[in-house]
Amino acid sequence: MNKIQYKNTHLNSTRLIYGCMRIAGDNTPADKAKGKLALRAALEAGYNHFDHADIYGGGHCESLFGELLTELKQETPDIREQLIITSKAGIRFEPQRYDFSTDYLTTSVENSLKRLNIDYLDMFLLHRPDYLFNAEDVAQTFQQLKASGKVKYFGVSNFSPSQVSLLQSALAEPLLVNQIEINIHNIDSLTNGSLDQCQQLGITPIAWCPLGGVAYPAWGNTFSTADEQRIEIELARQAELYNCLPWQLILAWLLKHPANICPIIGSTTPERIIAAKQALAIEYNHADWYRLLEARNGYAQP
Repeated sequence: MNKIQYKNTHLNSTRLIYGCMRIAGDNTPADKAKGKLALRAALEAGYNHFDHADIYGGGHCESLFGELLTELKQETPDIREQLIITSKAGIRFEPQRYDFSTDYLTTSVENSLKRLNIDYLDMFLLHRPDYLFNAEDVAQTFQQLKASGKVKYFGVSNFSPSQVSLLQSALAEPLLVNQIEINIHNIDSLTNGSLDQCQQLGITPIAWCPLGGVAYPAWGNTFSTADEQRIEIELARQAELYNCLPWQLILAWLLKHPANICPIIGSTTPERIIAAKQALAIEYNHADWYRLLEARNGYAQP
């Protein structure tokens, strides 16, 4: 599995990250067993980075991961040190809102650690921007979490370039990642400065919903039938050319970008988790990248 080293750290993350949002399912015994099989498949396939959030499955996803980690320690005592475990917080309910207050973020980290059955998070991300956040206050919270040993490094999720710049201006150490939606449907990061900023500052972009618009409908889908047909035709042509499946080709399309995008694989099907690795071996052509963009847009560049 190809890896990338996060800037100024010892963290070497696999280019494909396993997303744990669905591993608990309905939290029934059957769904939990399926989730553990998916996690084991990811580990056996070489994934070393696992993405969580305090709200995934109402906390059950982190708890399930913690259960499996306890089992794995019996087989491989140093398994924890081989993994990068990330979690996120910042979304609250009743009423639904964003919250970067010190008490909430600190409590969220502590609860995630308990559920995951670990002593520290390798990375802690702010899940979605709190429009009322004070950068200096967040910086102080990060400093406290790091000093306590509960979090090693920090990043953000769904932040605009200006929000990244604002928070970074108050921090003594660099933000490592910005987890944003990037797929054939949502290409905002190509034009809004997010990927440019990632390259400039050495921030790694992590793509959530990377297969949106292809393997499943994208969030807020705006594709017309004609759009979908153009994309399907071009994907089929390129998939045959590169001897892969269309969804694997989309991953290669994302991996081609020089910002070193790391897609999140969220499937709970072991075969698909393993098959995603084929995208890493595709020597994707510059011209084909633009052919797919043209099929997506319906016009050439420029």
